[in-house]
Amino acid sequence: MPEITRVRPAEDADERSTLTGLLDFLRSTVELKLTGLTDAQAFARPVHPSALTPAGIVKHLTAVERFWFAIDFAGLDIEWPWTEEDPHGGFPIAPDDTVDSVLAAYRAECARSREITAAAAFDDRARSDGMTFTLRYAVAHLIEETARHLGHLDILRESTDGQVGE
Repeated sequence: MPEITRVRPAEDADERSTLTGLLDFLRSTVELKLTGLTDAQAFARPVHPSALTPAGIVKHLTAVERFWFAIDFAGLDIEWPWTEEDPHGGFPIAPDDTVDSVLAAYRAECARSREITAAAAFDDRARSDGMTFTLRYAVAHLIEETARHLGHLDILRESTDGQVGE
């Protein structure tokens, strides 16, 4: 497993460096929240009656990265991240999922998102039919989405093994 390094963005950087740096900081924190858990812990539901699991949240964030950057912004013709049975992006776990496979998929999708983001201007518009948002909006939305789910991961991780903090 690769070492996870979190780097806070400079407080006086330009817009692109600030926003992408903050998103990368949050992405690294997502990985840290799953790292060290066993598969059983990562797929357990420690806060009842919630169906949320730590791994399920990371799978959801993987799908969100794909949907916003690769599919809607870049207009890539790739596999849709959600099923017809779960069109709003639930947090499903597959029987063959492991912590390592979930984190690998998240890392790969974040890497693709970084490539897409680096190749476009913040004022560029989404390429998918019917989409009008800018890259700036997509990055800001992913910051919000990732931060919100990190709050869930904080609670689930503490409930699972007592680990707290960033």
